[in-house]
Amino acid sequence: MAETDIGCGFIGALFQRKGFKPRNVVLFQDSSHKHKINSLKSSKPQPSPPKTPPQKTITPSSHHGAARKSTSQLVVPNGAHHRTSTGNVMLLGHLEKQKSKSDQKGVVKGNVAKNPSHQLLGNILHGRTNHNRTSHPDVFKSLGNEKYKQGKYEEALALYDRAISIDPKEACYYSNKGAALIGLGRLVEAVFQCREAVRIDFSYHNAHCRLAKLYLRLGVAEKAVYHYKCSGRKASTEDIAKAINLKNCLEKCSEAKDNGEWRKMLDETRIALSLGAESAPQIHAMKAEALMKLHRHQEAYTVIQNTPTFNIELYAEFLGSSATAVILQVRALVYTANGRFEDATRDVGQALRLDSSDSMKLSAERVKYMASARQNGNRLFQGSRFSEALIAYNTGLEIDPYNSVLLCNRAACRFKLGQYEKAIEDCTSALLVRPSYGKARLRRANCYAQLEKWEAAIEDYEALMREIPGDEEVRGALLEAKIHLNKMRNGPNIETDTISNLSSVSSDKDLAKMCSKKMVQLLEDVCLKFPSVNFLKVDIEEKSKSECVKVIPTFRIYRNGSQVKEIGDNFERLESCIKSYCT
Repeated sequence: MAETDIGCGFIGALFQRKGFKPRNVVLFQDSSHKHKINSLKSSKPQPSPPKTPPQKTITPSSHHGAARKSTSQLVVPNGAHHRTSTGNVMLLGHLEKQKSKSDQKGVVKGNVAKNPSHQLLGNILHGRTNHNRTSHPDVFKSLGNEKYKQGKYEEALALYDRAISIDPKEACYYSNKGAALIGLGRLVEAVFQCREAVRIDFSYHNAHCRLAKLYLRLGVAEKAVYHYKCSGRKASTEDIAKAINLKNCLEKCSEAKDNGEWRKMLDETRIALSLGAESAPQIHAMKAEALMKLHRHQEAYTVIQNTPTFNIELYAEFLGSSATAVILQVRALVYTANGRFEDATRDVGQALRLDSSDSMKLSAERVKYMASARQNGNRLFQGSRFSEALIAYNTGLEIDPYNSVLLCNRAACRFKLGQYEKAIEDCTSALLVRPSYGKARLRRANCYAQLEKWEAAIEDYEALMREIPGDEEVRGALLEAKIHLNKMRNGPNIETDTISNLSSVSSDKDLAKMCSKKMVQLLEDVCLKFPSVNFLKVDIEEKSKSECVKVIPTFRIYRNGSQVKEIGDNFERLESCIKSYCT
């Protein structure tokens, strides 16, 4: 042959076997898209030319191994033989294209599968596919990294999951998944993923560093120190120092709690949160507990409201059942002190499921007893059985004498029974632990008014107006208290007698209660007749004294900033005066 044999033919040239019988030969002929396969069978072995190795050919098979083990030949009409590369079979019609286009080597174009003879060739003709490339886990990891950089953490998470499903033994996939979970605020789940990463590859510094930062944020200082030290150069000395400081701070918190030093415990929890453990519910719970012990219930409630939310089952797996139960226990006590008895009952029930110790059972009974006392008292109060309701509230206050809701409810009973001084005491006690408790402040102001302690009543009413400026009931009560105080200081006079009959007017409906419907209509007509005139409504409650208003309604006409006329409820005169001054 003209060309040099390669592949299996080359091996055959070196190691010839006696009595070699050539295999069936596959011949391809390209003529008008018609292909024919001829199998030449010989009953006797054909003699080989001297020093020429026996020819090896293949039979049509979809088995890749047969194609790789033989060298194919093409037979052309002029008798020339063209040998292809090992493991490939080429159609004659594409031979010239193969010579001219090197980038198309090994690729067969056209709808080969439609020809029945080509279907026998199986995967030999179709070449390599991109399946392995697109299903490689690193492809999904790279795509996930791109989504992560774009802040699309949900999509990144899904792609990292795909990579893990293909290769669950690659540590970086778990670490990257942890980063995506951090972006979504799911810190505890991120801890579990980073744990798996360092389990697979303990020398993976990135995963150790990420895990240390998570432990720091979640308030597990000892483990944060450990994993920072396993992070190699990824962790700075400042990182390690911060974790050590947090560890020392938490130890001081526990010591202060054991000794009942609640102010010290409060200070240490504040330091711990400032060191980066802002995502640790257990530290927020310690802070709230210290505030409760100091009878600062409103601040404790604010702390609980600002505590990051967490999945109870997941957190129990992360921190432990007992530690998680303590968080729920403290939250239940804070809710109870601030009147959220249903939420408190739910939390203490979940805490008891995680920790059935005697102390937890006692807390559960305490919360349930107080919730029952409030419920019974409310039922009796609504039935106008005020003395019995007072006794029911007392049973709850025996358990917690600083419960603001029960104190305020007992004050309501005492108000109905005419025990104003005692009602004031209850409201004051409630306001000491919850300074912004509006219901208790209003109730105390009303008690002061009943006792004609107008200055004290005005002080409470004004505080309420700052908190709820749109409350008409409070505004009316404030005005009335001021009038009575003015009478008490100055004695009765025409001005205060007139003002005492004033009412707050904030809408047409309120005006209609004081005035006839005809008056309202006349006011609207005057406004429409004189569009160039500005009609301004003055708050009588604020301006009555300075403007010396004695009759309602009063109309004052101003021109160039100076008052020129004052008119009462004579609308005909009002209209004529407007005409005279506007023309």
